[in-house]
Amino acid sequence: MADNEKQNSMNMAPIGVFDSGRGGLTVAREILRQLPNEKIVYFGDTARVPYGSKSKETVIRYSRQIVRFLLTKNVKAIVIACNTASAFALEELKREFDIPIIGVIRPGAKAAVENTVTKRIGVIGTEGTIRSAIYSEVIHEYDREAIVLGKACPLFVSLVEEGWLHDTVTDEVAGRYLSEFKNRDIDTLIMGCTHYPLLRSTIMKTMGEDVFLVNPAYETAASLKRLLDKNGIASKADLIPKPEMYDYYVSDAPGKFIEFARSIMPIEIETAAQINIEEY
Repeated sequence: MADNEKQNSMNMAPIGVFDSGRGGLTVAREILRQLPNEKIVYFGDTARVPYGSKSKETVIRYSRQIVRFLLTKNVKAIVIACNTASAFALEELKREFDIPIIGVIRPGAKAAVENTVTKRIGVIGTEGTIRSAIYSEVIHEYDREAIVLGKACPLFVSLVEEGWLHDTVTDEVAGRYLSEFKNRDIDTLIMGCTHYPLLRSTIMKTMGEDVFLVNPAYETAASLKRLLDKNGIASKADLIPKPEMYDYYVSDAPGKFIEFARSIMPIEIETAAQINIEEY
């Protein structure tokens, strides 16, 4: 293949996006909005969700399998649309695979530092993400004086997966989780799990409008755009987003995945193929 043809083929190759389940669709949605010319291959590990309570070694193994699968789809870059996998597996995957890979943590941490005034930043996430203290570590790379307060909110994932985005039960759980931030003078809160932006209105109602909510999904899509441009692999085509540009794969329950995806994605989802991820 001539160099120009090879480059054009690379430019037209899809972006690989993966998550422990369905929450990573918030990242895929932002990529679709901000990079409408790009194709996407999405994998949701719905058979093994959630990752937040798993060990680091297990999350790395799962993530390695998923990257191997995505590489069979000839993706040109990979987005880890899962905070836990970003915390535990990103650096390991970057060492193992010769492909641009980004996570959702650094873009979110950077946005928090840029928006805080009091330098007091809250982070909510899964048990794994909070236990890793990865957000605190990255935030302090940008601002050593920042004070970072973390809180694990594991039930949020289950509530989103159940579709209880606006429910009195969700309001009650949010009130209990987020009460720890009251009177702590935080002015910025990172929604450190890809499921959480779907609870944005509930979180905002609980925290109050004076607290700036950081959506790492939005920031990650912007970071991905810069990465593609830097590597010269951004799509040059002038495309109109349509269903055939997006492929979805899951490790279990494709019907539930499609139902959930149709409720949040701006482009119609027709199918989601179930695969045995343990084969990779």
